[in-house]
Amino acid sequence: MTVVTRLITHADLDVGATSARQMSVSARLEAVLADGRSLVLLNDRGWSSSGPADIRARISVEDVERTARMVVGPDEPFDGKTDEQMAADHWGALASILGQQGVAVDAQELERLPHDVVLSERLRAWIA
Repeated sequence: MTVVTRLITHADLDVGATSARQMSVSARLEAVLADGRSLVLLNDRGWSSSGPADIRARISVEDVERTARMVVGPDEPFDGKTDEQMAADHWGALASILGQQGVAVDAQELERLPHDVVLSERLRAWIA
C-alpha cells in the first residue's frame, strides 16, 4: 500500500511578471509518498503582490510561506458554504486526485499531514 507522508508546496518566482513594484509567484502542491515519489496535486496556483518601489523590502520568507499555503487551499467560503464544508470539499478533491493516480488516501488523513513550503533558489535570491 502506498502511503502519503507529507505535502509540499513549491513556490517559484515568475520572472516575467516581476518588477521593483510587483512580485508574481507560482505555487505547485505535491504529495510526497513513503517510497520517495512525489505526485502533483495542484499546479495552477499562484499570486501577485504589488506596492511601492522595491516591494522586496516588504516581503519576507515567512510571508511567502504563509501565502503559499493559503493559495493551495482550502478556499474561502462562498455560496453559503461554511469553512468546514470548504475544507471537506478541498481535501476530498485532493484525495480524489491521488486516487486517480493509484493512491488511496482518506481526505481527513491528508488534512492532518505536515505541509512544507519550499521556495526556489530564484525566489529566495529575489527576496534577499
